[in-house]
Amino acid sequence: MMKLALGPLLYYWPRAQVMEFYEQIADTPVDIVYLGEAVCSRRHELRAADWLAVAAMLADRGKEVVLSSLALIESSADFGAQRRLAANGHYQIEANDMGAVQLVSGQGGFVAGPHLNIYNPPTLQLMHELGARRWVMPLEMSRTGLGHMQNGRPAGMETEVFAFGRMPLAFSARCFTARNRNLPKDDCRFSCIDHPDGLMMRTREKQEFLVLNGIQSQSALVYNLVGEMAEMGAMGVDVARLSPQSQHMPQIIAAFDAARGGASQATPTAQAMEALLPAAACNGYWYGKPGLEYRMEDAA
Repeated sequence: MMKLALGPLLYYWPRAQVMEFYEQIADTPVDIVYLGEAVCSRRHELRAADWLAVAAMLADRGKEVVLSSLALIESSADFGAQRRLAANGHYQIEANDMGAVQLVSGQGGFVAGPHLNIYNPPTLQLMHELGARRWVMPLEMSRTGLGHMQNGRPAGMETEVFAFGRMPLAFSARCFTARNRNLPKDDCRFSCIDHPDGLMMRTREKQEFLVLNGIQSQSALVYNLVGEMAEMGAMGVDVARLSPQSQHMPQIIAAFDAARGGASQATPTAQAMEALLPAAACNGYWYGKPGLEYRMEDAA
């Protein structure tokens, strides 16, 4: 059966909220939990010791724990933190940039994260040779592209697909959330902690366009492949990744858990999950369409 993974927390929440969140996650049927700060090194509600304590709690509850690295390294301090992460000695690493790949290569296996931009079998083979045991499909890759990758993936390499959440699209050296308050990045006053699911950006026509999450830009709509779980399983996908949101996460996990159990009248649909989402759903990238489009499962 396909495994469920909870991706790294992409938002900045107060420490107590983070701890409570992962206590709830420990009682859900997710198989893999990614932990750590993957967006901005200035965020420090949780220190490294706190993340390791959460990891130990989840591991004791039967979860596979993976520590996620930053996607954008901006300083020698960031690189030092990456080095310490790679040397933790207990948990495997999700490498989100090539510097992290070099740090963990040859150390017993790692996860090649979605920001490594693996778009063809030769690149996947290279990651395998460097020690990757699982790769995460780039967000905008279609099922057709995934099929090509599956046909050429090395033996023993698992495939993980981002299946739920606001899609992390881009990173910048500038903090957009701070800029919204006319604050410089170096004095951001941790503005993103006031936006537990990111800050919505709208066009002049008031259309929801992107979500600002510090230095990260996300989709305004919520990517939701709950209706495509059976197809993903048939394609040999090993892991479906769900990205954390501040509300209803246990219910969302339960819906995907039901969906991976096989097609039946009780299988949840994207329409049935609408009340659990902070915005409308989309799934266009999966079908090779613009990402903000939504295609009905029964029309696939």
